[in-house]
Amino acid sequence: MTNKKVLTTRFEKMNDPTDIKNYCALSGYEGLKKALEMEKEDILEELETALLRGRGGAAFPLGKKWRHLFYSQGNPKYIVCNADEGEPGTFKDKALLDFDPLALIEGMTIAGYLFDSPQGYIYIRGEYRHLHDRLNAALNNARQMKLLGKNILGIKGFDYDIRIISGAGAYVCGENSALLNSIEGKTGRPRVKPPHLADVGLYLKPTLVNNVESYACVPYILRYGGEAFKSLGTQDGGGTKLICLTGHVKNRGLYEVNLGTPLQKILYSEEYGGGSSTGRPLKFIHFGGQSGPIGSVDQLEDCIYSYDGMWDKELSVGSGAIVVMDDSVSIIDYLTQVAAFFAHESCGKCTPCRIGSLRILEMLEKFQQGMGRPGDMERFCAMLTHVTQLSACGLGQSASTAIFSAIQAFPEEFEQVIDTKVEKVQEVMW
Repeated sequence: MTNKKVLTTRFEKMNDPTDIKNYCALSGYEGLKKALEMEKEDILEELETALLRGRGGAAFPLGKKWRHLFYSQGNPKYIVCNADEGEPGTFKDKALLDFDPLALIEGMTIAGYLFDSPQGYIYIRGEYRHLHDRLNAALNNARQMKLLGKNILGIKGFDYDIRIISGAGAYVCGENSALLNSIEGKTGRPRVKPPHLADVGLYLKPTLVNNVESYACVPYILRYGGEAFKSLGTQDGGGTKLICLTGHVKNRGLYEVNLGTPLQKILYSEEYGGGSSTGRPLKFIHFGGQSGPIGSVDQLEDCIYSYDGMWDKELSVGSGAIVVMDDSVSIIDYLTQVAAFFAHESCGKCTPCRIGSLRILEMLEKFQQGMGRPGDMERFCAMLTHVTQLSACGLGQSASTAIFSAIQAFPEEFEQVIDTKVEKVQEVMW
C-alpha cells in the first residue's frame, strides 16, 4: 500500500497557511482548475470512484451524497461545512483549520461550482476562537485573488462566497440539522427527518453538509483522480484517515494513516503510538469519540483499521479518535465519565434523552460506589435500549454505544459490583 499523504502534506511547509501564492506553489487550487475543465457528471463519477466516506463519523459515501443533492429539485443550493468538532479526543479538523485552511476552502469552492451555489457557510466550534482570524484571513486572501466572490477565476456567472458562523459550544449542534437551525438563528436542536437535508435543508433549500476533513479530500480527488485516491485505502473506503491518538500511549498526537493499516501498528509502532506510556499493559480502546464503541486490546490483535475491518469487530472508525487506556483504569469509572458527558450535552428536546441520560449516569454512579443490587443490570440494559431506540437524534441514539460494547468486552467488571451474571441480560441488550 502506498504511504502517501493527502491531508497533511502541506502542514508546516507554509510560513503562512493563509497565503494563496504559497498554497498554489504546493499544488493548491489545481483541483478546482481541473474541475472547471470537466463536465459536472464527470466530477460526480470521480467522487464516487474515490469511495470517500464521510469523515465526520457516519461514513456515508460522499459521492452518493453529492449526487443526491445534484439532482435534488430547488434553488439556491447551499454548501455547509460542519467544523463544530465536539467529540472529546478529536482534534483533526482543528489541525486542518490551523495548518491548511485553504484546502477546506478549495473543497467547498469545488462544491459551489458543481451545485451552482451562491453561498457557503463554515460553522466553526465556538471554542476554536483563535482559529477564526486565521480562517477569515484565508477567505479574504481568496477573495483578493478572485478565488471567491464574483466571477471566480474570470468565469462569468461563477459567483460564490463563504461565511463563517460561530457555534456556542453545544455538542448537539454537531448533528447536521441542529447545526442548520443554529445557522438560521434558531435553537440548535435536531429536526425530524425526513425530509432529508439534501431536499429541505438550510432556509428550506437543498443543502450539502460535510465536515472539514471530507471537503479537504476533494481537491486531491479532482487533481489526481478517483482511482488514485481509492488506491490509498481499501475496497470498502478509499484514501487516508486522520486519527487522534490520546490516552496511555507514548506518542500522543495527530497522524495520517492509510485505511487498511493494522491497528497493532498504530498502537505499538514508534511511527505512531509507540505502545504504553505507563509501562502497564494496555486494556481497552475507545474509538470515534464518546459516541463510539469500546474494544478490549485482546480482541484487536488481528484488526485492520478500515471501515469493514472495524465493523467486523463491532467497532467503528467514527471521527478518528483513538483513546487508549491501560489496565489501571476501571471500565465503570471510565463509563461514568462518558455518561456524565452525554447528560451534560443533551439538548433536552426529547424525553428519552433528557431524562434517560441522567438515569444512565445515576445507575453507573451507583455501580461505581459498589451499591448494585440484583435486577439492576436488567433494568440498566432495558433503559439503555429505550434511550437508544427512542431518542430523536444521534446524541441520545449513541449514548449507550460505549456502555453496551464495554459490557460485552468486560462482563466480569460488572459482575463484581452487581450480583448478576451478565449472560442473563444479553437478551435485553440492543
